[in-house]
Amino acid sequence: MSTIDKNLSSFLDIATDSDFSIHNLPYGIFSDSIDGKRRAGIAIGEQVLDLSVLEAEGLLSLDGGPYFDQNTLNAFIDSGRDNWSKARKTIQTLLSSDCDTLRDNTDLQQIALFQQSDVTMHLPVQVPGFTDFYSSKEHATNVGTMFRDPSNALLPNWTEMPVGYNGRASTVIVSGTDVIRPSGQLKPNADDRPIFSPCKRLDFELETAFVVGKGNNIGQPIAVDNAIDHIFGMVLLNDWSARDIQKWEYVPLGPFNAKTFASEVSPWIVTMEALAPFKMPCPTQEPKPLAYLNEKNSNNSYDIHLSVELLPENAEEATVVCETNFKYMYWSMAQQLTHHTITGCKVEVGDMMGSGTISGPMPDSYGSMLEIAWNATKPVTLQGGETRSFIEDGDTVIMKGYSEKDGIRVGFGEVRGKVLPALTFDFDK
Repeated sequence: MSTIDKNLSSFLDIATDSDFSIHNLPYGIFSDSIDGKRRAGIAIGEQVLDLSVLEAEGLLSLDGGPYFDQNTLNAFIDSGRDNWSKARKTIQTLLSSDCDTLRDNTDLQQIALFQQSDVTMHLPVQVPGFTDFYSSKEHATNVGTMFRDPSNALLPNWTEMPVGYNGRASTVIVSGTDVIRPSGQLKPNADDRPIFSPCKRLDFELETAFVVGKGNNIGQPIAVDNAIDHIFGMVLLNDWSARDIQKWEYVPLGPFNAKTFASEVSPWIVTMEALAPFKMPCPTQEPKPLAYLNEKNSNNSYDIHLSVELLPENAEEATVVCETNFKYMYWSMAQQLTHHTITGCKVEVGDMMGSGTISGPMPDSYGSMLEIAWNATKPVTLQGGETRSFIEDGDTVIMKGYSEKDGIRVGFGEVRGKVLPALTFDFDK
C-alpha cells in the first residue's frame, strides 16, 4: 500500500500545483514528432521521462524485459505487479533530489527528458475490449426523473448490480483527437417515421476508466476482494454520447450507435499505487449487495476531484460547467470488475472499463449537459454570453482530475476533444 512521503522531492523544478509530482509517475506512450517512434514515458512536472532510454542505459531493468521501447504499455502491464512496483520505486529514486545518477548527468538528461509541449501523446494501451458502466446513483436518478416516473427513477436492478454494456474498443481515442459529429436515425416526432440526420443533442459524459492489469481465464470469475489486484490504473474518460440517436435506438437492447463513435481518454495512466493514499469508502449501499459483490474492505473508492470546461470556437476563455468527485460513485471498480466476470466472462490486459457518468448531488456537479441543462430546459450561459444546452460544432470539451492530500497532488492532466461538423452523405451514389 502506497503512502505519502512528504520528504520525497525531485531534483527537477515541479510546481506545487502540478498534476505530475514525483508521487504520481503516470505512464504514457509518446513520440517526439507526430510520425516519430513511439515509446513509453512517465510524466514528471512539465516533462516526459523516456523510459526506453533508462532501460537501454541499464538503469531500469525488469524481469522479462525490455518493455519500454514499444508502442503500447500492454507488455509491461502484463508482466505483473512485482514489475510495476519495482519500476515505480526505481523511477522515483532516479528522479529524487537525493540520487545523483540522473541529477548530475546532463548528457543523460538531454536524451531522456522532453518537454510535454514538444511531444505527441498516443493511446497508451492496445484496448482489446471496452465496457461502460452506469454507476452514479445521482446520474441514474436524474435521468430516470427526466424520462420516467420521478418516484421510480431507478429501475429495480440498479441497486442490486453494477449495470453496464459492452462498447466499441475500436473507437477508444486519445485526448486531442477531434470528434466528428455522428449521424444516424432520429425520431423528432413520436407519430412520424424516423429521419436520418446529424445528431442534434451531442453530449459529453464525465467519467473515469480503469485499465485491466491482469486477466482471468474464461469460466473463472474474479473474486471481489481480489479484483483490485487486477487493475493497473485509471484514466479520465469523455464517453461522448448522441442523446437523440440513443433515445430512439435504446429500446429494447440499450446503447448502440449513440455510444460507438468516440470514447476519448487522457493519455496518462495513473497507477492504483499512486492513488492508494486517496482511498475512501463508497457511499452506503442499500440493500446490502449479494455475497459475491460484498467487499470486506470498506475503503473501496477514491477522492478524485473532477471538472469539465467548455470552450466555444474562437472564445477567449473556457467556462467551468461541472465540478464533482469520483467519491460519489455508488458501485466500486472492484464490484464492477467482479460483476463483469461473474458469468465467466474473460477480461484481458488493456481492457478499459468506464465508470459511467459521474454526477454529484448538486446541479453544478452533474456530469453531462443532459443534466446540467436539464434536457434543454435550463440552458447554460457561458463566459462571453453564449448559451448551451448541448455541444455545438467547434466546441472543445476539457475534463480534468486530480487527488490532493497533505499538500501532495496526484493528477490525470486532461482529456480534451473538439467537435467537428458531421460528414455529408449522398445516398444516391
